[in-house]
Amino acid sequence: MRSFLSSLFQKDPERPGLSGAKILSLVLILAVILTVVNSFEVIPTGYSGVKITFGQVSDVTLSPGFHFIIPYAQTVKLVNNKQQDKLFSTQIWGETAEMTTVYAEDVVITYRISADKSAYIYANISADTEDLISYDLVASALKAAMKELEVKDVTNRGRIEPLACEKLSAQVDTKYGPGIITVIKVTINQMDFEESYNQAIAEKQIAQQIYEKQQIENQTIIERAQAEAEALLIKSKAEAEANEILNKSLNGYILEYMKIEKWDGHMPQATGTQPFIMID
Repeated sequence: MRSFLSSLFQKDPERPGLSGAKILSLVLILAVILTVVNSFEVIPTGYSGVKITFGQVSDVTLSPGFHFIIPYAQTVKLVNNKQQDKLFSTQIWGETAEMTTVYAEDVVITYRISADKSAYIYANISADTEDLISYDLVASALKAAMKELEVKDVTNRGRIEPLACEKLSAQVDTKYGPGIITVIKVTINQMDFEESYNQAIAEKQIAQQIYEKQQIENQTIIERAQAEAEALLIKSKAEAEANEILNKSLNGYILEYMKIEKWDGHMPQATGTQPFIMID
């Protein structure tokens, strides 16, 4: 081949330049090379091929490997069947079961296109398979998931992400048909309430803290007052019991003895028929 090409370009000293026959031969050789190159297609692992013949999409999906095609009449479009991630950075707003406004941001959808359905997708749905998971589908699924959860659960990724994945899978199956696209998971990197709600929650927490502190102080005052009252009651009861015992113990001799103990040694100034102290 090399010697043949060299002979084509070898200059004839008698006739300078290339002859018409040699040019034609060169063109034919190039045409053969291009034909051979375009007679096969290699589909890499993780992809499938869609064969198109003069604009007509074949129903048969080409698997990874080496495939012969008709040059200039057939082309092969590759469809990615690997696990893919699609990011939606826009805030998606919705409401909880209590109609509290909440949003999700930086949502990542992990999905896979069925290899067996590549030709069907290309022929009946879209030639651009990267747009199959659209913003409208994701937003609708997330809003439906938010609506089923209460405020205490809606920002819990363990609750909202599986529910959103379930909702999105159902919507994808409804739009494209079952088994065409598999939604593997939904990842929500940021989720929060609107600022006014967060401010109200903060004020409520502050008020709750003040209330709880006041309750503790009130309880302390009550407990102290109860302790003082119980102590006073115990003291009063003890004094009453002591007085009762004392009253029961008093008799004539004790009373006379107490009078003597109280006497200062002087006789009373008043006179009477009987002295103040009776000495037996």
